Amino acid sequence: MGIEIEDKFDVPRDYALPDLNDLATDVIGPKSYQLVALYYDTPDLRLAARGVTLRRRRGGDDAGWHLKLPKAKGVRQEIAVPLTRTTRAVPPELAELVRAYTRGAELEVVAELDTRRSVTVLRDGETRLLELADDNVKAIDRREGGRVLRWREVEAELIDESRRTLLAKVGKRLRKSGAEPSEAASKLAKLLRPAPPPLARCEPDSAGEVVLAYLASQVDALLSQDPRVRRAEDDAVHQMRVACRRLRSALKAFKTVVTGTEQVQDELRRLGDVLGEARDLEVIRARFGERLAGLPPELVVGPVQERLGADLLARERDAYERIKDTLSGERYYTLLNDLDALLAGPSLGKAAPKPAKERLAAIAADNWSRVTKAYDRARAVEDPERRETAMHDVRKAAKRARYTAEALRPTLGKDMVKLAGRAEDIQEVLGAHQDGVVAQETLIEEAERARRAGEDTFTYGLLVGIERDLAARAHDDFPEVWAETVKAVEKLL
Repeated sequence: MGIEIEDKFDVPRDYALPDLNDLATDVIGPKSYQLVALYYDTPDLRLAARGVTLRRRRGGDDAGWHLKLPKAKGVRQEIAVPLTRTTRAVPPELAELVRAYTRGAELEVVAELDTRRSVTVLRDGETRLLELADDNVKAIDRREGGRVLRWREVEAELIDESRRTLLAKVGKRLRKSGAEPSEAASKLAKLLRPAPPPLARCEPDSAGEVVLAYLASQVDALLSQDPRVRRAEDDAVHQMRVACRRLRSALKAFKTVVTGTEQVQDELRRLGDVLGEARDLEVIRARFGERLAGLPPELVVGPVQERLGADLLARERDAYERIKDTLSGERYYTLLNDLDALLAGPSLGKAAPKPAKERLAAIAADNWSRVTKAYDRARAVEDPERRETAMHDVRKAAKRARYTAEALRPTLGKDMVKLAGRAEDIQEVLGAHQDGVVAQETLIEEAERARRAGEDTFTYGLLVGIERDLAARAHDDFPEVWAETVKAVEKLL
């Protein structure tokens, strides 16, 4: 796997590269290559429509299969596997990573690109800083018709990620000499010009336009995490779970803008629950590791580290297998199709055509009101266990208020940034209490397993005491945090 930080430029056929010698200690090249690549997609170009590129390339110093995932914040993720002899079948490990896009459709060759490439490398001593590829391209659409295009482009790819200013300087030099930033995300996109996923049109500056744009961004976020989750990359499950939560929260909060989404909400909740099992185990395993590392060695008695490490890791891996099964199932593909359909042809409510600032500000206020009402209900509960459940409802309401405010920040500005921050304060202090309670329950379960195995349970009791103290402190801190938050929010809404 690699990370691409690059800029692409369209240039005329007679373009002359500018002098770059003053930007590095050594400028090596150009060195020429002949590259022949076959590009794979579904017949209706589902990968290309989402900015995904899957190819088999011969020639150059990186021959093989390459999967390039959508660009985010100037960076594209590229996954490579060695060249196979066959051109008929995509390697299974790459086909698996694009399931969220193909959703059961077959992959086939859709294009062939023959590229004459000249590569110039900017170096600092022996350190490669940046690679400049000057490409003359012949592109053949392998679908019906066999259309052929020819063009020239220049690509500046940063090798040393710490030298981003160098990429900017090279880009400026190229533009001054007549290069134009490419509008196409890739060579394949320039040839095939795939239509982006459809998004329903609403009145400009309306509540419907703002809400649909936000929902589309979160669907993109969900899809972008899918291959990362399948590879069990760091933080991927968490990010995919957050995308599920943001989508579900938005569909609830903006139900007067986009209506009839209850089934989609239920499926998002189910997916979030499956992701949450692995995520919660990951978090609590790291939590216990940190707690044990902070104890003097003489207080860590028995195989407690193995139980709270290896045992929980085994459960986490089992949870990951359930995630993979879920992400390969028809129910998941149906959810993704339903999300696409919702964006393309939503059922718009009476609030959709109204001015965004007017209607959405009221929705933000309504969602904060849900938090205060939930807290009022919780304070009225006398039974401690039932009050605990009621306070969890306060936390969920605060999370929804936060997500709603974050969704409206581009439209309503800095007040929504402040409101989101205040809602997050409530969410975090209640979360600290809840996490402490859950940690105690897990420790008690693990201690019982240790006791039955004849192991010393002293350290478990010590850890329970630590977690109980932290949960109690969060509980005691809450009234002050609440009072400060309510006072601040009154000035915003």
